[in-house]
Order: sequence, then structure tokens, then C-alpha cells
Amino acid sequence: MKIVTVLGARPQFIKACMLSRLLQDDDTINEIIVHTGQHYDKNMSDVFFTQLQLPAPDYNLGAGSGSHGKQTAAMMIHLEEVINTEKPDIVLVYGDTNSTLAGSLAAAKLHVPVAHVEAGLRSFNKRMPEEINRVVTDHLSSILFAPSQAAVDHLAREGIRDGVYQTGDIMYDAVLHYKEKAFHQSDIFERLQIEAKDYYLATVHRAENTDEPNRLQNILKAFQHLDKKVVFPLHPRTKRALEKGNEGTHSNILFIEPLNYLDMLVMESQAKMILTDSGGIQKEAYMLRTPCITLRKETEWEETVREKWNTLLDPADPAEWSKAVANIKVPSSYTPLFGDGNTAGQIYRIVNNLPFTTS
Repeated sequence: MKIVTVLGARPQFIKACMLSRLLQDDDTINEIIVHTGQHYDKNMSDVFFTQLQLPAPDYNLGAGSGSHGKQTAAMMIHLEEVINTEKPDIVLVYGDTNSTLAGSLAAAKLHVPVAHVEAGLRSFNKRMPEEINRVVTDHLSSILFAPSQAAVDHLAREGIRDGVYQTGDIMYDAVLHYKEKAFHQSDIFERLQIEAKDYYLATVHRAENTDEPNRLQNILKAFQHLDKKVVFPLHPRTKRALEKGNEGTHSNILFIEPLNYLDMLVMESQAKMILTDSGGIQKEAYMLRTPCITLRKETEWEETVREKWNTLLDPADPAEWSKAVANIKVPSSYTPLFGDGNTAGQIYRIVNNLPFTTS
């Protein structure tokens, strides 16, 4: 069997490392890894391949940045060429990025089955590009690996029942696999001169929060008035927005470059709280049992809110921030929502039993 795996962004590298090692070890499976180049900054891309021991990509499309249409179109043009050349049995995509959409569209139009890891997530906010990407990808996919029962239920409500497998969340595999290694290898506390539980960890990268100067300014203003230092790894998009002239005092915010995966695991697990608009990081916060405030009005990880480990907060209302942060408590109970840490093994077995002729 031949599989073309399409990757392009930091979260996808993390997820893929757990499954790719199983696929690469199987002599009956030929995995071709395609890096679209959506994340091309070294701190957002190369370091993850090295640290997570992902095989080097067979193709690097170099799509780079640009508007959604231009970026997705550039990826599709090259992905169509790759698929026509490699003639895979399956195209495997992860998550909800433009790389996910481009991979699923290119494959579906060439009549190659699409397998979607992390299928069924819904925020029900179609102003989010990620929501459009995940909905379209699910409806194009023949094989859908859902991380939770909620995701399965969302698919069923949209009439998608065939080819759906509830496997748990592959990100949980990575958290369990790398957490101990992270604590042994990372020296992030020494480098930043901070102590465990004495800081908040923040990430902001979604267009809705970065592309509106007043909204981003409100977020920074709220960070500035929190009771502990805010460590803020800057996504390239956020860094560009800040360079355009957001003014104000930021003495309570420690701006740093994006962190590699091991450093980020340590920072997430030892933060007093995480403040983020990232879907992946709010989920990792839950897996690491760190309280989280999500800087959005909705989340695709609704289960984490129900379990009271995650709180939604409108970034446009900084007056509520201090009160919200002060009222967050570590819940007394914890429900394992995302499987048993063997999602990659389940996906591998399902893929291995699909009725395709070995290429």
C-alpha cells in the first residue's frame, strides 16, 4: 500500500510523528511525506522534524505564506502533480489547516480516497478558516478518524456515518511519549529565568485576534494587568502584527521565539494557567491537567469546557480578564476524554486492513 501524507503546520508534524513511525516500520506500506511549506519558519517547521525524528519529507512544496486562496491553490497545483506521479492508494491529512484542505481537494478530484485524522471537530463558527477546512475535508473523506464521541456525533448529524472510526486523539500519544523526555532534556526554565507555576503561558495566532489591531491591543492590555508574568511565544503572524505598531507598556509580558515541542510541553505542564486561541494547545492543556482560558467565543474542544478545565473568554472584553483568571480553580476531577494513548496503533491497524492492493 502506498500512502501520501500531507503536512504543513506545527501541530501536524507532532501528530504525524506517532503514526509515521509505525507506517515506516511496515515493509508492506510505502509512506510518501509531502511538506507543503505552510509553516516554513525554522522554529515552526525544521526543528520539529529533527526533534520528533520525523523522516525527511520526500517532497517540499515551498508554498509559503499568502492569502488563503493563493496559498491553497499553490499547494493544490503541486499536490496534484505529486499524486499523479506517486499514484497512492490513500492521501492522509491531519487537522484543519490550508494544507489539510489542499490535500483533500487534490486527492478527491483525482479519485484517491482521503483519510482524515482528527475528523469531526466543529466550532460552528464559519468565520474561522479552520472550520471551513475541517467541514469540507470531512465531507470529502472516505476514512475519518474521530478523536472523541462528540466528534463522531457531529459527523453523524451531518450524515457522515460510513468509514468513521473513534480512535482517540493522536496528540495524546505524543504527549505521553515525549513528556518524560521533555523534563529530562529541556532547560527552558533556566533560559527564561522563571519558576514552575509562577507564570502564565500565552499563545495567540488566529487571524480574528491578530489581524484586528484593537483586538490584539486588548489582549496585550489584559496580559499586562495579570498578577503573574505572561510568557508569550510569538507565532510569525502575531510577530508581524506587533511590528506594525501596537503600542503600550508590555513589562509584564515576556515575548519569546516559538518553542520546540519538548520545551513547549514543559512550559504547558508547569504553567499556572494557559491563555490561548489555539485548538491544539487548549487540548494539550487538558491532557497535561493545566487550567486553560481560550481566547475565543467558542471552541471545537467543547468537552474540555464541560469538564471545567477550559474557560471561554471574549478577547474583546479585557475588563473581565482579571476576574476570570482569579476565579479559575483546578478542578477536583479529571475524565480521560481522548483515548488511552494508543491512537496511532489503532489508526495503523485500520489502515492496514483496508481493502487496497499493495503498491
